[in-house]
Amino acid sequence: MTEKPDTDAEFTSHRRLLFSIAYEILGSVSDAEDVLQDSYLRWRAVDATMVANPRAYLAQIVTRQALGVLRAAARRREEYLGPWLPEPLATSADGGPEAGDHLLTGEAVTTAMLLILETLTPPQRAVFVLREVFGFGYPEIAVAVDKSEQAVRQLNQRARNLVRTCRDHTPTAIATPIEARSAAQRFSIAATTGDIQGLMDVLAPEVVFLADGGGVVNAGRRPVVGPDKVARLMVGWLTKGARSGEISMRTCTYNGMPTVAISIDGVLDQLISVEVRGDLVTAVYCVRNPEKLTAVTV
Repeated sequence: MTEKPDTDAEFTSHRRLLFSIAYEILGSVSDAEDVLQDSYLRWRAVDATMVANPRAYLAQIVTRQALGVLRAAARRREEYLGPWLPEPLATSADGGPEAGDHLLTGEAVTTAMLLILETLTPPQRAVFVLREVFGFGYPEIAVAVDKSEQAVRQLNQRARNLVRTCRDHTPTAIATPIEARSAAQRFSIAATTGDIQGLMDVLAPEVVFLADGGGVVNAGRRPVVGPDKVARLMVGWLTKGARSGEISMRTCTYNGMPTVAISIDGVLDQLISVEVRGDLVTAVYCVRNPEKLTAVTV
């Protein structure tokens, strides 16, 4: 007699992978958690004795659930007020064990890559994530997205070409963790002391500042480009925050980038993450939308 599999233990053993798949497809911690909950309920209803490969089967369930959520969110994101940024995900500073319940490391988890993935169609994104990030085989992916293996190969090739094109417009290589921390420290000191010239010195000529307030709180509605504009914006922003209450700052790492968590009177107000290439900051990502900060623990 075949022993009945422990479905709860099976799901738990793959949970980090499943969350990572959902987050890469959705760019949202809260939505990824919802997808996992729905997927768990669907998994509990399955006769596990008939499942030859639980890992692939669970990935299939999560992918289909995530695609449904992504398609439903497409219209909301088109109407989003101001720049849309991924919901911050805690990661490690040095590529070691992550600070969260996931498997994501390196370029795959960066805000820059997640913004590139936003340019793909939902099927392209799902196929690219499963193949290029997690290394699933084409037959497994075909079942997960309900398409032929040939169609999946074509989707992945198109997605790879689009991602490659976006990468080609990105100058120089991503900094090492040591370089990133050094540049981020210079950035933070200059910004908090109001040293505009010192801040400009650490910003790349093509630096871009993106702020996500979601229309809920005050944040820039358009990207700000150039070291002078970004430096003055940052200093002015922090000065204004200081007039609103007691500011406290703490360094951390989110989406693989050095990050400063800024609180006002003990309440988290924003996360400012910097993308560093070489020894200069090429992008500043500011998340102020309160809905995207609920999962952040400082």
